[in-house]
Amino acid sequence: MIEQHINSYIDRLKKTLDNLDIKEIEHFENILSIARDRGSNIFIMGNGGSAATASHYCCDFNKVASYGYDDKKRFRFICLSDNIATVMSYSNDVCYEDIFVEQLKNFVQPQDIVIGISSSGNSENVLRAITYANENNITTIGLTGCNGGKLKKLAKYSVNANIDDKQIAEDIHLILCHMLMQISCAQK
Repeated sequence: MIEQHINSYIDRLKKTLDNLDIKEIEHFENILSIARDRGSNIFIMGNGGSAATASHYCCDFNKVASYGYDDKKRFRFICLSDNIATVMSYSNDVCYEDIFVEQLKNFVQPQDIVIGISSSGNSENVLRAITYANENNITTIGLTGCNGGKLKKLAKYSVNANIDDKQIAEDIHLILCHMLMQISCAQK
């Protein structure tokens, strides 16, 4: 029985990887490279496991993919999920749905990038931040699962792990992080 579950999970993960749109991934990589080269900030956010993935992107791109670059060629990832005091303050005093958008209002500038991660594609706090960024002509990217939900339609660019399994979608989002980080390292 355990072996059957293991094989099923691996099969679904492989199928989802095989069905990824390579052009979506290429667009994602190009946007990140341009942002790095022009010194733009890349804001990233998510809830739950997606918050951990957003933090992981910051670690891998700010350190691994940036170490050895001169100051003009380093990634500038900022995770909006990481400042617990700020997130809790907005949650308590305003509302949880505004925890990301209010931070963007403080920091986002023209030519920055905003990435929202949502396995369902329907996380309201992510959607509000992406909407605000779009309204201010900021490039937006959605990393989604399932059918992409509202985020896939709302973000200017997206990469969709089209499976109705949040854990596999989250696996794909982390695989994208490692894949794009390695591509960036190869371009040094």
